Amino acid sequence: MPDNDTVTEGFTERFAAALDGYGERPCIEYDGRWYSGDEVMSYGAQIASVLHSAGVTGDAPVGLIVRNRLQHAAAIAGFLAAGRTVAMIYSFQSPDAIARDIEQLNLAAVIADPEDWTEPVVTGAARVGSAGVAISLSAPTVAGVVGLERCDTARRHAPSEPGVALKILTSGTTGPPKRQSIRFNVLERTVFSVTAGEKASGDAPPEFAYWQFGGIGVCQLIAGLYNGRRIAMLERFTVDGWVDAVRRHRVTRCGVQPAVIRMLLDADVPKEDLASLEFLISASGPLDPETRDEFEQQYGIPIRLAYGATEFAGSLCAWTPELLQQYGESKRNSVGRALPDTELRVVDPETGGERAVGEQGLLEAKVAPIGPDWIRTTDIASIDEDGFVTLHGRADGAINRGGFKVLPEAVRRVLITHPDVRDACVVGVPDARLGQVPFAAIEVSAGTAAPSDGELRELVRQSLPVYNVPVAFAAVEELPRNPALKVSLPAVAALYSGHTGD
Repeated sequence: MPDNDTVTEGFTERFAAALDGYGERPCIEYDGRWYSGDEVMSYGAQIASVLHSAGVTGDAPVGLIVRNRLQHAAAIAGFLAAGRTVAMIYSFQSPDAIARDIEQLNLAAVIADPEDWTEPVVTGAARVGSAGVAISLSAPTVAGVVGLERCDTARRHAPSEPGVALKILTSGTTGPPKRQSIRFNVLERTVFSVTAGEKASGDAPPEFAYWQFGGIGVCQLIAGLYNGRRIAMLERFTVDGWVDAVRRHRVTRCGVQPAVIRMLLDADVPKEDLASLEFLISASGPLDPETRDEFEQQYGIPIRLAYGATEFAGSLCAWTPELLQQYGESKRNSVGRALPDTELRVVDPETGGERAVGEQGLLEAKVAPIGPDWIRTTDIASIDEDGFVTLHGRADGAINRGGFKVLPEAVRRVLITHPDVRDACVVGVPDARLGQVPFAAIEVSAGTAAPSDGELRELVRQSLPVYNVPVAFAAVEELPRNPALKVSLPAVAALYSGHTGD
């Protein structure tokens, strides 16, 4: 097995060569302007120079308070090309939360936009002796932060982590985001899983990068740069911005969150604006069959289901053109077969024993670049006789109501059958007698009145055992979502009005 230095050098050399290959050609489009490869590389070189002047050694991990902006993409590219570990810090937290994150990471340097260098953040960096670097598109583009011009070398900061490229964050759907270390050798599979091994021609549509760079969305950026693709970048998702990029660049395929598909339908986007799309890939959560059917019928654009996770830095399963031709219709609800470097199995959550073909259980994966061990996910799945994986929900969200297990997704699926319910989310909330009880927030369809609690209770009672009926409902115009467009379960739980029983 190659050592960490060899693996790191191999990836960084290839990545740096790809970055250098752009030269004066367009590399990244941001905010209506194309930036050349030379401009992107120059940005990374400026950051490296300021870090060196601040006394930060070349192998010291650094933090990035990350936003989907050109200067952040250039910083990430520069760090990867240099083989430096970068830890992502979410910018959408409060300044006090960012400061706590910085203190816990205890890094030699932190890089951020000027707007994120608030007083609490500067104070937090000063407490641990971190150097501060401000990056911007306006002059000065890269500069030391006043009071944080140098790293305090008398302090012991987080040590170098040979082989570790990125520390990215989960979306924080079920609680505080967790950081996952992604090694350089794993980034090789990241590129493969994003592109399915295909290398597009130079005149192909650009890689479309709009998922948040702090988490798994950074894979879009890395894969695009590694393969020398042009990259069209959005700071955040909006229907107008997304559709404009698809229309202008004639995008042929794109990964989207299920919420995006619903938003496109609700916005009644003209069919001709999406005419270039050959298919969409739905990932990061369950897509309702009704929404999928409605979209495919309205636009004639197939939706493929995909499955991956932050800890795997990409997909575990894929649909190849050959598989689609043979099984596309008969196994439409599957997320595909395991990728070549991946083994999958379904196990009993209690005993760990492998389940029989077609039976449901917890999905486990063994991914060669990550290691020889089976990694257990929190997803309930089944694998059929042809090796196709179907997902059935998440185990970690199960609500234990006095000994009865309530699966939130099963209750949600019933609630959204109501014509006036656009979407719903079901979470467990504390109960003094039963331990936990289900509570539901419903997103009311535009132009309709919210159904009564009694009406919703009866709807659930007709389809599921009585212990599945939520104890309370909250009607909202929009379910609270995080920047990854996933519904935030803690935010939904906070809507609970204080009911303590049936």
